[in-house]
Amino acid sequence: MPQIWLSLGSNQQRKRHLCLAMRRLRDYLGEAQVSPVYESDAEGFSGPDFYNLIAGFETEQSAEELIALLSRIEDNLGRIRGEQKFSSRNIDIDLLTYGDQIFPVCGKKLPREDILDYAFVLKPLADIAPQQLHPLTEKTYLQHWQEFSPKPQHMKQVSSDFLDNDC
Repeated sequence: MPQIWLSLGSNQQRKRHLCLAMRRLRDYLGEAQVSPVYESDAEGFSGPDFYNLIAGFETEQSAEELIALLSRIEDNLGRIRGEQKFSSRNIDIDLLTYGDQIFPVCGKKLPREDILDYAFVLKPLADIAPQQLHPLTEKTYLQHWQEFSPKPQHMKQVSSDFLDNDC
């Protein structure tokens, strides 16, 4: 079964939405590996800070099925889709990788470019899968983090206890 990595983020009722999203993901996909949670500035717009994390699963679902599932979970949690790429949101869940495969799916490239572009994606991924190789670069996520030259950005690890609570 392919190992997948998902990026989750929220800047509206952050704890509640991330907790609910993780609960639903576990209901559909089973046991998860979960990174530390990081608080970071909104990227590309002025807005409340985000909480971000990475979750890993093994699944037999296709990438297309996963993307449809992620979209349904986002919709069920009140995600409003608009023309603005960068905006506040209840929940954002992105499929970052699908095993070590490199391919386009639903208008996106896997692995997602976000992995190497944003500290709030790369840092938690390097925490949870430090020795795993990025499918394109064949460098570990830890190597990428060590070489990352982040833009000035507030980013700090926060307690993830809320993920184990009733949402």
